[in-house]
Amino acid sequence: MSRFVRQAHAIVCLHFLLILAGALRASAQEFRGSLLVTVQDSSGGRIPGADVSLTQDKFGITRSAKSNARGEVRFDALQPGTYAISADATGFKGTTAAVVVAISSQPTLGITLAPETIQETVRVHDRGPSLASQPIETTSSTVKTVITSADLDEVPLSARTFANISLLAPFTAPVEPSDPTKARITAVSFGGSSGLNVDLSVDGGDNNDDYIGGFLQNFSPEAMQEFVVRTSQFGADTSRTNGGSIILSTRRGTDDWHGSLSHYYRGQNLNARNALDNPEPNPKQPFSRQNAVAALGGPMKSGKLWFFTSYEYVHENASVAYSAKSLSEFSALARLAAAGDLPNITSIGGVPTSVPVPFRDTLFSSRLDWKQSSRSQWFVRGSFDRNHTRNDLLQQGALPSTGATTTSNYYNILLNNQFQFAPSWLGTLTLEASGFHHTKARNSAIGEALNFPFTVSFLTTSGLETFGDNQFATAIAAFPVHRDQQKYQFRYDVSRASGSHAVRFGANLIHEPVLRGALASSLETVFTYPQDPSFYIANPGVLSTCSSLNPDPNCPAVDTTGPSDGSFSQSIRRLGFYAEDSWRLTPSFTLNAGLRYDTTFGLFTASGRDQSLNPALAGNGVVTGIPHDYRRAFAPRLGIAYAPHASSTTVLRAGLGLYYNDLAQTGWVDAFTAVNDFNLQHGTGPAALIDPRYHTPYALTASAAYEHAFRGDWRLSVTYEHQQGVHQYRRYEFPAFSLFRSDNRSIFNGLALQMQHSFAQRFELTANYVLAHATTWGATVGELFDYVNGVSNVHNAFGPGDHGPSGEDIRHRFVLVGVLQLPWKFEASTISQFESARPFTLSTPADINGDGVANDRAVVNGVQTTLDQFRGAPFYQVDLRVSRNIVFRERFTLRPFAEFFNLFNRRNPGNNFVADISALPTPVNNLSNATAFCLDPACTQTRPITSLSQLRAPAGALGDFFGLGTTVGIPFAAQLGLKFIF
Repeated sequence: MSRFVRQAHAIVCLHFLLILAGALRASAQEFRGSLLVTVQDSSGGRIPGADVSLTQDKFGITRSAKSNARGEVRFDALQPGTYAISADATGFKGTTAAVVVAISSQPTLGITLAPETIQETVRVHDRGPSLASQPIETTSSTVKTVITSADLDEVPLSARTFANISLLAPFTAPVEPSDPTKARITAVSFGGSSGLNVDLSVDGGDNNDDYIGGFLQNFSPEAMQEFVVRTSQFGADTSRTNGGSIILSTRRGTDDWHGSLSHYYRGQNLNARNALDNPEPNPKQPFSRQNAVAALGGPMKSGKLWFFTSYEYVHENASVAYSAKSLSEFSALARLAAAGDLPNITSIGGVPTSVPVPFRDTLFSSRLDWKQSSRSQWFVRGSFDRNHTRNDLLQQGALPSTGATTTSNYYNILLNNQFQFAPSWLGTLTLEASGFHHTKARNSAIGEALNFPFTVSFLTTSGLETFGDNQFATAIAAFPVHRDQQKYQFRYDVSRASGSHAVRFGANLIHEPVLRGALASSLETVFTYPQDPSFYIANPGVLSTCSSLNPDPNCPAVDTTGPSDGSFSQSIRRLGFYAEDSWRLTPSFTLNAGLRYDTTFGLFTASGRDQSLNPALAGNGVVTGIPHDYRRAFAPRLGIAYAPHASSTTVLRAGLGLYYNDLAQTGWVDAFTAVNDFNLQHGTGPAALIDPRYHTPYALTASAAYEHAFRGDWRLSVTYEHQQGVHQYRRYEFPAFSLFRSDNRSIFNGLALQMQHSFAQRFELTANYVLAHATTWGATVGELFDYVNGVSNVHNAFGPGDHGPSGEDIRHRFVLVGVLQLPWKFEASTISQFESARPFTLSTPADINGDGVANDRAVVNGVQTTLDQFRGAPFYQVDLRVSRNIVFRERFTLRPFAEFFNLFNRRNPGNNFVADISALPTPVNNLSNATAFCLDPACTQTRPITSLSQLRAPAGALGDFFGLGTTVGIPFAAQLGLKFIF
């Protein structure tokens, strides 16, 4: 690696020398999009040697070139915006047109030159910028959706996060994160996945969480210029994703002063009651939320130096309101404590009717752009996100002692330079430093916790503890109480457009010296009671027998863990190279081909040790050897774009490729903690191993698409995507240890239909429907490219019933996005989502296959259920925004607005149904083979189970434990706001 670092340093030094040598001209560029200009005469014949110029006055950009033998000119590395294109040739009259270029886009602009005797005309080819008015790209094979700052400013965004924005694109869907560490950022499902296999790039820099997966730092929508969601066939320049790719470009300053001030308000009186977690007649949950947002940009030196800054502050006071049932059980628990019937506990303290859950968040981003010369342009951006939550993780049925204080700090600094070596050669340098620090501190630290059934009843989605210390674990996995991630990125890209070829190649090095954290590992004793506190009050003699030789069956189970060391620490480097070419074989046919290579150094090294020191390795009888970094991740990618008769309104796209991405480290964190100093010295680490036959997971992706623009600004696109996932994660539970393997598989097939319409700037509509199916293998949880999939029988890992739909298998999904200009300058906009029910699995605590591990699916009437056999409820949500622009002096706008989320207040449990047959609101007669429901405590009266649908019981809303209610909840909520724009 040291040799590579020296070579990278030499490249950077050469780049800087070339910049200094060429710092005599005046222009600015930023690599974001490309433009292909075709020049022809009135008969359609191409004109070679035409002079074509491109200008963008606000950014100070001027480029010029001559058309090639096909009458074509390509301009790369263009900042998103509207450009003026002028063309002239001997014997022809010059013509000027305008075109919009978006990030990661390749629009084609056709210019027709008339004879000199005809007067010059000016054509405007500006069809944007907006979601419904992007120009058709006839040279790109990538399946993507471009979302502009205008879209972000017009549509209602309930949580103002990436997930809200991304769902505008086909083949995506909202999904709760797999871990509460970043509950406020949420996630985006691509191709039936849980959203952990997605690459997010901000201004060309890496913004990925390398422990959990998915997005890392959040950005305010006010800082975003454009947002591109790519679902298939992205080029070889994109790495570390086998799902989707999101590219975000931040806003920049121009020669015009511009900015905004905004205020958003939500309150208890503007929200409907959550009928799942907070039903009548319980008191309504107190709630208030305010967002204060500011943005300012402009010139520090006109034509030379610009800045842009955004700031957003979130002040939220949420709460958990206890139900009458919870308060009654808390009262009984207090009586047990006072009577001395609880171990080491004499009081549970006061019991409030509701507990405040305050959340504070500050998001800041500032960017400085400098036009050094006509060939060199720089920008530097700094961003941070600081937030904290008190009484975090607190749920209905749990006392305040079980909560925690969560603090998260993110920062990101990025430096970018684009340098034009020659008219057809361009180099782009990206340097980035980012960091993440996260802690969770218990409200209580008494060394024990009490679990009662009413806390984990059918209305509770996560968390187990009624009183005492939070154990920072769910039924699926433990999550860290401490996280640190520091990352430094060097990326260099070179592009050359010459003749019919547009070639790009480059290298990407990520040095991650800090990737560490810790799971809870203090000495803890958990008492799990089979009955609620009220039962023990009614039967006072039960608990007195628990320390005797013949304890009552209703005595609590006792589990003691720790002390140990749950920490893990890694230092990782990721290296990638790529080369690709966009070859215009004919004016109608473009071939896009590329090859990428990625590898990782130190993926399985923790605390400075490899897995050869793992104590569980000796004599395990299953595997020998240790895992090593994978070195054969070569990823070819091929795509075509065909525009019949060089049409600018019709294109056919197709392609296939390989996409590699390492598994998130949290999947095998137990194997990393097993080799830290404390656990090796004291023998206290978990027994967990990683299979030596590790193979980096990859997806084989194929797609085909048809896109056509009709007259009257209607556009239709039809897209098919196929994704075959290979070498995904699975956890094998052997009697003495856990084994992590990369042997899972998955398949996704989807067909998307999208219709868009833009009418005279008064009405815009985007409607897309997706028919899809995603399947994988698992025990009680099935997700694509996730770390939660297990194995029911380690001796038959791909046995009957283990294959089924993924947790995000959405067969039908329809999204409607529209903006309508109303009389009296009112504007209405909507995001409406409708999807069929997602699946879930019904498990049982009984050991069905006798392997000593409770990871089996429920058996009903003698037949074991299968993976994700059950379906939840269809999800319908209509969000509406109504606003009015009040314009002053043509430059200043005041916009009052009202937003309505879940307008029709539909109850949306999603697939958050009771997933454990033992937790159903009406108990069953036998956890090993359920045949009837018990109608009384002794189960002397029963009702037969005649249909599996009888076992479907909606659970509570996810609240803030896993996110802000994207597929579960939210009840109707209104938000009022005011925005001043100049």
